[in-house]
Amino acid sequence: MKFRLFLLHTLCAGLMMPVVAQEHLTYQKPPQEIVELVDIKRPPQVITDSRKENMLLLYRNSYKTIAELSEDELRLAGLRINPKTNISSRATYYNNIEIKKLKAAATTPVQGLPENARLANLRLSPDEKKLAFTHTTADGVEVWVLDIASATAKKLTGATANANMGNPVSWFRDGKSLLVRMLPEDRPPLIDTGEAVPAGPTVTVSSGILAQNRTYQDLLKNKDDEFNFEVLATSELYKVGPDGSKTLWKEKAMYGSESFSPDGKYVKVVTIQRPFSYIVPLNRFPMTTAVYDTSGKLVKTVEETPLVEDLPKGFMATRTGKRNISWRADQPSTLVWVEALDGGDPEQEVPFRDELFTLGAPFSGEPVSLVKTINRFSDITWGNNRYAVLTDYWWNDRNTKTYVFDPSAPGEEARVVFDRNYQDSYSDPGEFETEKNEYGVNVLKMEGSKAYLIGEGYSEKGQFPFLDEIDLSSLKTDRLYQSAFTDKLEEISAVIDAKKGEVLVRIESGNEYPNYFIRNLRKRMAPIPVTDFKNPFTSIADAHKEVITYKRDDGLELSGTLYLPPGYDTGKKEKLPMILWAYPREYKDKNSAAQTTSNPNSFTYPSYGSPVYWITRGYAVLDKAAFPIIGEGDEEPNDTFREQLVANAKAAIDAVDALGYIDRNRVGVGGHSYGAFMTANLLTHSELFAAGIARSGAYNRTLTPFGFQSEERNYWEAPEIYNGMSPFMHADKMKTPLLLIHGAADNNSGTYPLQSERYFNALKGFGAPARLVMLPRESHGYSALESVLHVLWEQDQWLEKYVKNRE
Repeated sequence: MKFRLFLLHTLCAGLMMPVVAQEHLTYQKPPQEIVELVDIKRPPQVITDSRKENMLLLYRNSYKTIAELSEDELRLAGLRINPKTNISSRATYYNNIEIKKLKAAATTPVQGLPENARLANLRLSPDEKKLAFTHTTADGVEVWVLDIASATAKKLTGATANANMGNPVSWFRDGKSLLVRMLPEDRPPLIDTGEAVPAGPTVTVSSGILAQNRTYQDLLKNKDDEFNFEVLATSELYKVGPDGSKTLWKEKAMYGSESFSPDGKYVKVVTIQRPFSYIVPLNRFPMTTAVYDTSGKLVKTVEETPLVEDLPKGFMATRTGKRNISWRADQPSTLVWVEALDGGDPEQEVPFRDELFTLGAPFSGEPVSLVKTINRFSDITWGNNRYAVLTDYWWNDRNTKTYVFDPSAPGEEARVVFDRNYQDSYSDPGEFETEKNEYGVNVLKMEGSKAYLIGEGYSEKGQFPFLDEIDLSSLKTDRLYQSAFTDKLEEISAVIDAKKGEVLVRIESGNEYPNYFIRNLRKRMAPIPVTDFKNPFTSIADAHKEVITYKRDDGLELSGTLYLPPGYDTGKKEKLPMILWAYPREYKDKNSAAQTTSNPNSFTYPSYGSPVYWITRGYAVLDKAAFPIIGEGDEEPNDTFREQLVANAKAAIDAVDALGYIDRNRVGVGGHSYGAFMTANLLTHSELFAAGIARSGAYNRTLTPFGFQSEERNYWEAPEIYNGMSPFMHADKMKTPLLLIHGAADNNSGTYPLQSERYFNALKGFGAPARLVMLPRESHGYSALESVLHVLWEQDQWLEKYVKNRE
């Protein structure tokens, strides 16, 4: 064992040396038929108000430019910040807004928007008559307000808002004034960490307490980082009037969030405190939660959360003290929070895991215990003083429970409405529909004791979305509507008017872009069109698309979405090369793993990461091929990870080959993130594929020693699992061509760019055909148009050489 470790250490050290000249490429573009599917005018995103009267149509570019991605960036405490503009350096911006009355034909362009608009942080006023948003200029962030009735926008502040900690804008209850995080006037300059002379070493100490944290990125590393983080996180809170006048509301602090009580009389403010950490990100720093009145006077310090560097072991571990502190939506000003009853330790056997408490204004009394949960608290939807709905979950057995309880009867045991495996899509009862109450806050949409559930409707026979009515008193459920489409997909977006039977639906098909319609459940009439967005991908509109089902060798039912090139003759059955694209998922039972949630009638929308582009290049594509990894009972899924991977892949290839469409000697495999990890393992431990594409993956699990993906055990508990699943440890066995692509600025937990660099070096050392492409400035997902087009060019070149024209 010592000799093997010595060899591995020597190999890793030796492979650090440059052994091959680099290719110095400029950004390339794929063939035109692919470019036409990438460089499109994107249809708008749609937001409807709660009354279903107005729709906001939000337009944006599909991708950034590499120049935008190359703007200044600081990576601190899990954040990525542009220190010049004081907003996330990875923010997505809208460039135009239009307004449409739900039942009107025409849209209204918004007047007065800034030139070269970069709009973000949208927030509707409580009465939904106005929309606040930010505009990022070259020098900073401005606050703007849109009057929806007149469709006009105006600027309220200069470029002095601080959006480094997220949305800097909150509405006062009157819907006129805003509470805005602003840059302090006496803000000190940042330290240039690239040029600063160090004052000494950075020392981190272990106190002897267990702290088995995941491998986070973008953490603070030294005192200079601490200083810069504090400067960037610090704001002053100002009350900004409708005319742009501003008044200091609260002195400078590291503000994390602000939330008004439903009646608008109080504000819950979260501030970040020292000491900071070098091993966990911002969300586990010390924080103080306090309540102020609308003048900024302190009313109550609710919780002082300490630094959380050490937690009990397990995915269901949590900290002690008050968690999930929020406002009760159906009350004027009542705080609600959760506390762990098991010390936050999932290993403790207790009848209840969490307890829900409330405390009403003026917050001077004793907290009231409302209800306890069997599993870990997940979320709650308030209705009224008689009904509220709560959900919990437990990762280890994938269980979730939905409860109904009476908030006016503290301590009364909640009734379990649904008790199910949350991976069991066929039994999913749907999501409760909500509406705005008199405070402008979302609560259960109810008629008496009846509420509504909107479900996706997956079943053995296909997908048929539904609307159910549930009586929260008797718990009886009635189905009001279920889509009967077999050639389209109809999703229920919202209930417009329950008494009239009007609902807003979204209808699409494989070649029809999703559009919105009003359907009347009581009248036999065709849905009334609301939008008319056109298909921007007409070149693949006639491509063959179907969901195929097949069995693994052990009898497990699997599925995948098969695409064939436009014009392909399914009768003639020309033998095509094929790309298989997948992402493994872990399950604790075979029933859930065997379910199909792909729909052949969903619109075909190729994103940058999609393999669907290659149907234009003469390939068959099996996308979203099911790759379940199952561990029932005491077995963990990863105990047989490699065997199940290979079995899934073989079943997929066998199935398409049996249809007569492909040459099974010309099959490529690919995936992103955990799909990249899958790809490297498949090429290493099988001979099923001609080549592979692995994007932004992790290949050495000893570099993520305290868990990864759904693996809860640490390396020292299961070294054979970590080593056996790591393609890096088996680099000497890999002989199949592999294209490795990675964002050089990847911030995803565990998928350091180092993972691809070290794995490539190992493959190179053993003579495996491999190519490593590092994308400047890109994170775990790729966002610059130049990068995306180059990735598609790299993949096309690789597939043409090693799959389509395999020697």
